[in-house]
Amino acid sequence: MDTKAYIDSGILELYVAGTLSEKENQEVYNLMMEHPEILQEVLEIEASIIKLTSAVAPSTNKNKIFKAVKDHVGFARKSKVIPMSKPKYNWITYTGWAAAVILGTGMFWLISQNKQLQSDIQIADTQQELLEIQIEKSKNSLEEANTLITVLRDDNITQIPLAGQGSFASTYAKVYWDKSSKRIFLDAQGLPEPPEGKVYQVWSLKLSPLTPTSLGTIDNFISDENKIFEIENLNESEAFGITLEPAGGSETPTMDQLYTLGVVNAS
Repeated sequence: MDTKAYIDSGILELYVAGTLSEKENQEVYNLMMEHPEILQEVLEIEASIIKLTSAVAPSTNKNKIFKAVKDHVGFARKSKVIPMSKPKYNWITYTGWAAAVILGTGMFWLISQNKQLQSDIQIADTQQELLEIQIEKSKNSLEEANTLITVLRDDNITQIPLAGQGSFASTYAKVYWDKSSKRIFLDAQGLPEPPEGKVYQVWSLKLSPLTPTSLGTIDNFISDENKIFEIENLNESEAFGITLEPAGGSETPTMDQLYTLGVVNAS
């Protein structure tokens, strides 16, 4: 998703103003949860509104302004025209002083008086919930990072580089095998994104005779930013390989789709 184009579209300002439909509100809410930059933009817009309204509300003829805002919102709901190439949100250059006073005070009225908006979503509650989610994600990321650092520094961890094979010679991966806890950490940064309908499948191999055992598929490969995956391994592995398989995985590896392979050092 092009988050910059979405932010520049103007829909976030309408979301804060409460002029979107319930379905549109939900779509914006879901995108804020997925994209921190969209959440940050919403928070900046709300902060600008609060700062502006606190400065102009006491000395402004609210009745006239509220009427203008109501007419403006009604027009927006009928037309539903949202320019997709407007410049970055800026009170001074985008609206001018007069428009900023009308829109800013109107926002104050919409946020404080619009019961329908309050029943659909409370902005303060939304901020709190989304911030808590971001904090939890950061906490989880820190815990994962500490775990990986411990693994990398452990002399008892076996490191197995997986080299690219055949037509996929430019690919690579690395396995960190913690035999005591019967798990591996797979660093798959050197693999390209799988095509739609395909997944990477990890294999533990016995070499004589060649016996592959599936360690599962990497279903979240695209969404995982670090491309490091913790996988249970109960096998006495002699090698590890990664193949590209149909979604859901295969019972046996597709050898012409063998991307990487690495043998465990006997020493």
